[in-house]
Amino acid sequence: MSNLKVYLNKPNENWIVDRLVDEWIKYNKGITTQNINDANVIWIISPWTYKEIPRKLLKTRKVICTIHHLDFEKFNLLEKIKYKNLDNHVDFYHAISIQTEKSLKKITNKPIWTNPWWINQNLWYEIIDKKELRKKFNIDENSFILGSFQRDTEGKDLRTPKLSKGPDRFIDIVLEYKKTNKNLEVILSGTRRHFIIEKLKENNIKFHYFEMANLEQLNELYNCLDLYVVSSRVEGGPQAIYECALSKTPIISTDVGVASKFLDKKSIFNMENFKRAQPNTQYAYDSIQNHTIPEGFIPFLKKFEELIES
Repeated sequence: MSNLKVYLNKPNENWIVDRLVDEWIKYNKGITTQNINDANVIWIISPWTYKEIPRKLLKTRKVICTIHHLDFEKFNLLEKIKYKNLDNHVDFYHAISIQTEKSLKKITNKPIWTNPWWINQNLWYEIIDKKELRKKFNIDENSFILGSFQRDTEGKDLRTPKLSKGPDRFIDIVLEYKKTNKNLEVILSGTRRHFIIEKLKENNIKFHYFEMANLEQLNELYNCLDLYVVSSRVEGGPQAIYECALSKTPIISTDVGVASKFLDKKSIFNMENFKRAQPNTQYAYDSIQNHTIPEGFIPFLKKFEELIES
């Protein structure tokens, strides 16, 4: 691959971005450097930490910046200033979804390239024996299990709902499904689930909470579900759509992030029609195949080559 050398600014926050950086480095060693001085492309994959990069290097290298999502409800003057400063150093942006691209166009005139992440098929896959899995996690095999694995509460007080993630909507959906599934239960994972847990308790909904599930356990939990619900108002991914698609977990979603790219139209809902939404696991599984490893890296490699040749 010519003389391409890419440096990624890893955030070191034990979040999805760290895993993406690790996967990129593992599978693209020949064109990746962990010494920023050797790079001719700087990939700001975590824009919230870009100030740790020396300014002189941002001025002398080609710079691509990934914007995961933009929530204009929180886009105050300080956020606008941060993005303006960042924009001065960027040659072009990478957006994960069309929705993020549309939002990004409101605040920059720089070129935007839209492409979803790759997904690691070694982590997310279907497990056939659902009965044994439920037994392992002490979940009734006859229960109808709804799932949600992303944070729903703001960190400032651990009580305020993170409305961009739609936890209020999730509760409305759970209560509606409860009307026709008396044996309904909910599986939660991830941190800051306080809002949903409180509401489930208020409504006497049985739930299982696996706060710090590792990736292997998380894949098993996906495979326990009858339905995963993405009820977000704003999203970059979410990563759950990729993971449900590969593990053939039934999923319905609001029209956020990559939902329209990977899910059947019948699986996408708004709060007026969510009762009619239908998961289509085969459609989602087929749609994600070109984005598994290593195929999912190819569009990025081509784009970086174009960047250094321009």
